[in-house]
Amino acid sequence: MTVVAGLALSTSMAFAQSQISGHVTSSEDGSPVIGASIKVAGTNTGTVTDIDGNFSLNAPAGAKLEITYIGMQSKTVKAGKNVKILLDPDDTLLDDVVVVAYGTAKKSAYTGAASEIKSAKIEARQISNVSAALVGTMSGVQTFQTSGQPGSDTSIRIRGISSINGTNSPLYVVDGVPFDGDLSSINSQDIASMTVLKDAVSTSLYGSRGSNGVVMITTKKGQQGRTQITADAKWGAVSRENKNYDVVTDPGQYYELLYKGFYNGYRYNSGFSANKSFQLANADLSKTGYQIYTVPAGQYLIGKNGKLNPQATLGYTDGVNYFTPDDWEDETFKTTMRQEYNVGVSGGSDNFSFYTSFGYLQDDGTIKGSGFDRLTGRTNVEYKAYKWLTLGSNMGYTHTNSRNPGDQDENSTSSSGNAFYLANEIAPIYPMYVRDAQGNITYDKASGKKMYDFGDGASTSATRNWMSMANPIGTLIYDKEEYNMDIFEGNWFAKVDLTHGFTATARLGLNVDNTINFSYRNPLYGQSSSYGGEVSNTQARTTALTHQYLLNYQNAFGKHNVSAMAGFEGYRLKYVYFYGNAQQLYKMGDFTLGNGTSQYSASGQQHKYNTAGFFFTANYNYDEKYFVNVGYRRDGTSAFAKNNRWGDFYNCGLGWNMKREAWLEDFSALDQLKLRASFGQTGNDNHNYSLYYYGWYAYQDIFQMTGTDGVFSDGNLKYKGNPNLKWEKTNAFDFGVDYSFFKSRLYGSLDFYFRATSNLLDFKQVAISNGYSKIPVNMGTVQNYGVEFEVNYDIIKNQDMQWGVSLNGTWTKNRIHKLSSDYENGKYINGSRIYREGSSIYNLYFPHYLGVNEKGEALYLGVKTVKDAEDNETPVKDENGNYIEEATTDYQNAYTYNRKETGNILPNVYGGFGTNFAWKGIDFAIQTSFQLGGKVYDEGYANLMTTGGTGFTAGHNFHKDVLKAWSEDNVNSDIPRLDVVDKSATELSDRFMTSSDYFSIDNITLGYTLPKAWTSRIGISGLRFYGSIENVALFTARQGMDPRMSLTSVSSSWYTARRTISGGVKITF
Repeated sequence: MTVVAGLALSTSMAFAQSQISGHVTSSEDGSPVIGASIKVAGTNTGTVTDIDGNFSLNAPAGAKLEITYIGMQSKTVKAGKNVKILLDPDDTLLDDVVVVAYGTAKKSAYTGAASEIKSAKIEARQISNVSAALVGTMSGVQTFQTSGQPGSDTSIRIRGISSINGTNSPLYVVDGVPFDGDLSSINSQDIASMTVLKDAVSTSLYGSRGSNGVVMITTKKGQQGRTQITADAKWGAVSRENKNYDVVTDPGQYYELLYKGFYNGYRYNSGFSANKSFQLANADLSKTGYQIYTVPAGQYLIGKNGKLNPQATLGYTDGVNYFTPDDWEDETFKTTMRQEYNVGVSGGSDNFSFYTSFGYLQDDGTIKGSGFDRLTGRTNVEYKAYKWLTLGSNMGYTHTNSRNPGDQDENSTSSSGNAFYLANEIAPIYPMYVRDAQGNITYDKASGKKMYDFGDGASTSATRNWMSMANPIGTLIYDKEEYNMDIFEGNWFAKVDLTHGFTATARLGLNVDNTINFSYRNPLYGQSSSYGGEVSNTQARTTALTHQYLLNYQNAFGKHNVSAMAGFEGYRLKYVYFYGNAQQLYKMGDFTLGNGTSQYSASGQQHKYNTAGFFFTANYNYDEKYFVNVGYRRDGTSAFAKNNRWGDFYNCGLGWNMKREAWLEDFSALDQLKLRASFGQTGNDNHNYSLYYYGWYAYQDIFQMTGTDGVFSDGNLKYKGNPNLKWEKTNAFDFGVDYSFFKSRLYGSLDFYFRATSNLLDFKQVAISNGYSKIPVNMGTVQNYGVEFEVNYDIIKNQDMQWGVSLNGTWTKNRIHKLSSDYENGKYINGSRIYREGSSIYNLYFPHYLGVNEKGEALYLGVKTVKDAEDNETPVKDENGNYIEEATTDYQNAYTYNRKETGNILPNVYGGFGTNFAWKGIDFAIQTSFQLGGKVYDEGYANLMTTGGTGFTAGHNFHKDVLKAWSEDNVNSDIPRLDVVDKSATELSDRFMTSSDYFSIDNITLGYTLPKAWTSRIGISGLRFYGSIENVALFTARQGMDPRMSLTSVSSSWYTARRTISGGVKITF
C-alpha cells in the first residue's frame, strides 16, 4: 500500500503543470515581437505572443521553450516565471535560398548565376507593371521602357541580344509555372521575390522557352503564427518626367526662321535679287495657312533685316473668328492622379498556411483618355494533410481596364491622332481652340464641350498646310480606346513524401486571358469625320495549360550530399481572335458594331502551340566545399516540322567554396569565397512568324484563296515555308565568384559570360517573281560576351542605424560571328541595318555627313562619278577596284554608292546604383540606373532640324539649334543653311546619331515607422508613413530624347515616361 501511494505521488509530481509567462522583444530595437511562436519542447503545447510581446502557458517544471519568429534567429530557453527573451534578427534566413528552376537551392551550394530582388524593394516602387522593378537593380539585365502608357511592359534583355528575328524576351515563371499573361495583371504588393536566372545551369531545364533567361516571380505565402493583417494606401500626382525638345516657342521667332528658309531658297538657288527674294518670302509665309498677326496695311510681317515687324501685333480676326496661338504642350499634358489600395491577410499553423490579398489601382495617364485601372485578388494556400502529403493552391484573378488611346506610339509618327507628335513638333503659331471674333473660345452646341480647331478649313476659314485635320486633344475627348482584360492565373500541386529521401510532386498550371478591345472614332471631328466615324471590336482569348511531374531525391551520407530530380513538363497554348469593324455611325459614344451602318468587315484567327519536355538534373557536394551540377532536357515543339521537332539541351556547373579550406578558415575577415563555372546549351523555337501570319508555323506554306460567292480558286502561294527550319541554339559559358567579407557587410559577385547563338532564325529575301518575297531560314551565329558585377556594402550596421549602398554594372559586347553562305561577302543589308560578320547585330548603315560647304549646303561623303552620252552617272573606281570617295552635295550619290557602317550602337556599360538608410524608424532609399558608350538615331531631333527639301513644311516647328545654322554671318557652323530648295539637308545620315548615355534617378523613398512600443498600445503591430517619387530625373545628351525607350532610335511621337509623386500609409495588425 505504502509503495503504491509513493508511486502515485511521484507520478503526479512529475506531471505537475505550472503557469509560466514571459516577454519577447527584438534585440535590434527593443520593440515587442508580436506573433512569435512559443512551444514547449517535445510536446504539442504552444502559444503565440500578444500585441505587447507577452505570453503565458502551462508547462511542466524544468521544461524548455522553443521560440521562433520569421526573420529572426530561433532560441531555446528554460521555462520560468516572467522570462525575458531577446530575439536576434537573422539576416541570412531569407537570403539562404534562391528560387531556381522547379524549386529552390541554397545560395552557398548553387553553381549558377542568378540575381534577386526582395519584396521590400518591390513594394517601395510606385509602378503598375512589376517588370519596372528590375530597372537598375541587378547586373546583366538591360531594360527599356518602350511606352509611358500606364500598365505598359518594360522590355527586358538578359545578357545581350542573341536573335535577329526570333524573340529576345525572357521566360516569366510565376510560382513554378510559366506565365503567359500580361505582367501588369500581377500586383507588385503580392510578390515575395523576383529572381533572374542568367546562365545555362539556371535556364536550360526550361528548354526552348528559357534560352533568353528566366524571371522567377514568387508570390507571398502564409507563415506559421498568429494571423497578420496588412493594409496599405497611397495617393499621388502624375506628370511628365521628360520635357519636350528645346523647340522654338515664340511665334515671331518661328516666322523669322520660316522667312529665312524661303528667302534663302529664292536668293541662293533661284538667283533672285535680295528685294525680290524679300517680297516672295513674305508672300510664302501664308503657306502656314493661318494669319495670327495683324500687320499695318502696306507693310510686311518680316522686315528686310529678317526680323518681325515691330508694328505687327499678335492676334488677327477675319470678322468671324479670332486667331491667336495656344500652348499645345501645356494644353496637351496634364497632372493627373494615382491611387492604390491593398489589403493582405496571412497566417498559419503547423499544418496549414494561407495568404489572401485584394488590391485596387487607378493610374491615370498624362494625356486625355489614357489610364489604367486594376482590381486584383489572390489566395495562396498550403495544407499538410498527412505527414506524407502536402497540398497547395495558388490562384490569382485580375480585371484591368486600360484606356490606351490609339496612335500614341512609335508606329504612328505622322498620325493626326498622335498627341505627343503634335505637342512636340507643331509650330507655335496655331490655335488649339476655335474662337469667335472677340477672342472667346466657342462651345459645341450638341456636346457643350469646347470647339477644337482641326486646321481642316471646316472649323474655321483657315487650313493648316502641315497636319491638316489634326487636333489630338480635340479627338481624344470624343474618341475612345479601351482594353478590358480578365485574367485568371492558378496552379495546384500535390507533394508526396516517399521513403528514403524521395518526394514526388504533380503540378497543374492554368493561365486564361480574356481581352476585349473597343475602339471608337467619332463621326464629327478629325480624320474619322470624312467617313462618318468608325467602331472596331477585338476579342481575344489565350489559354495556356502546363502540367508538371517531378520526382526528387535528397540525402546525405556523412560529408557527401546528393540530390537529383527527374521530370516531365507539357505545355499547350491556344489563342483565339476575332475582329470586326464598321463605319458611318449613327450614335455618338456607342462603340458596339451595331452602331455602324456601312463598310462592315470581320476576321478571325486561331493559333495553337505545344511543347513537351523530359528533364533530369543531379547535384553533388562534398562537405559544402566542392559542388557539381549536371542537367539535361529533351524538348519537343510544334513550331518545327516533324524531322526537326525535338532538341537536346544540357548543362554542367562546378563550384568551390574556398572558405571551407583549412588554409582559409582562420581568415576571419572572409565569410565566403566561392568560385563557380558553368557551361550549357539552350534552344529557341520562336521565329516571330506570328507577326506576319498568325495561326501558322514557319515550316508551312500559305496559300491565298480568292473568289466570290463561296467559289474559290486553288489559290496562289503567298508564303513559302521551310520544313528544314531547325532549333536556334545558344551555347553559354559562365565563370563567376561570390564573396562576402566582414560578417556579411561587404558582399557581391563577379561574372564573366560568353554566349554563342547559332542557327539564327531569320528571313531570307528572294526575288518577288517567286510570288513571295522571303523565306524563313537558319542563317548564322551571334556572340555576346561581357563582365558583370554586383557589390553591396553595409557602411553602418548596428541597433540604431543602418546605411548600405549597392552598385551593379555590366560591360557587354555583341558581334555576328557567322552569316549564311548565301550572303555575298558575309553581309546583307535590310533597309538602314547592315548585318556583317565581325560587326554588331545593331549596326546601322547611313551616308556619312561631312558638314557644310562654303555656301552652307549639306555635304556627304560620296563617290566620284562621270556622265555618259545619255547623261547617266557612273561611279569611278581606282586601280584596286574601289570607288574614289569625294565630298558631294548629292545625297543620293552618297546613299547609293557609299553608305557607311555606324559600328556597334549598343551601350558598352549599363547598371545601377542604390543606397538605403535607416535610423530609429526613419528610412530613406534611392535607386538609380545608367548606361554608357552607346548611340541612338535621334529621329525627333532630325525632324525638328528640317532646314529644306521635302521635309520643309510650313507649320512644322524648329529646334532652337536651327538658330545656329550657316549664314554669311556664321560661316563656321556645321548646320546647313535654312533653304526650302535644299533637298538633302536633313536626310537619313549619321549626322543625327547621338550618344545614348544617360543617368536616371528612378526612385526616392522616405518613410517613418512608429515605434512598436507606441503602436502596440492601440492594437497595431506596425504603422509606417512614407512618401515616394518615381522617375525623379533623367540626364541625357539632349533635352527631349529618352534613350531608355529603344536601342536604335528615339522619337517625339512616343508616349514618354511619367513622374509619380505619392504618399502613403501602411498599417499592420
